[in-house]
Amino acid sequence: MIPDDCIRKIRRELKDNADETTRKIAQRFFKEKIKCHGVKTGIVGKIAKKYWREVKESGKKEIFRLCEELYLGGYCEEAFVVSFWLPNLSEEFEPEDMAVFKRWIEKYIDNWAKCDSFCNHTVGNFIEKYPKYVRELKRWTKSENRWLRRAAAVSLIVPAKKGKFLVEIFGIADKLLRDEDDMVRKGYGWMLKEAGRLHQKEVFDYVMRNKKEMPRTALRYAIELMPKKLKAKAMKKEY
Repeated sequence: MIPDDCIRKIRRELKDNADETTRKIAQRFFKEKIKCHGVKTGIVGKIAKKYWREVKESGKKEIFRLCEELYLGGYCEEAFVVSFWLPNLSEEFEPEDMAVFKRWIEKYIDNWAKCDSFCNHTVGNFIEKYPKYVRELKRWTKSENRWLRRAAAVSLIVPAKKGKFLVEIFGIADKLLRDEDDMVRKGYGWMLKEAGRLHQKEVFDYVMRNKKEMPRTALRYAIELMPKKLKAKAMKKEY
């Protein structure tokens, strides 16, 4: 298959499987206007899997080019195809790919769903392979781009579930602690919540140390999985 023909066929299948009801429902989850065909996630996954079988032998460089072509379309579902494909290349990731991922986030990510679907596994897998690049995530916390700041946190969601990078997770939370953007607050709160699965005491202690400065949105996310008694203690206002 000619790669560019592959992109055309993916877009055609997405349009053929779109419906207005799904599109309207999807928009309800976003404050900003999104570009969306209106295709259910399960169907997007099947389409992504179908065409992955046809492009997987093309080589990483060509697959990256195809992914960027999908991002250029601006549609959520096309971005989700990228997120389905790239984790399959995790073993082939190289250090220089981090700069590519950063550029894609800055240039193409414009809502939380694109951010999370890309960062949770693609960037997360990269960080697990090249742990020293967690320092790059810390640099992202200083960006003016809200999605890059959110990415700094949500890229550690999967490693956090495994109990990894706890010190770095607290370091990133420190840098984002007083961020004024609600999407960033939810992102680092989610990161802390996942870290708390295997490090409940450490995360609870972190929340208690910082609860006076931590926005309530982030705090609620961070303690969501904790026992009721700990939740109540964390939520209690101190005067």
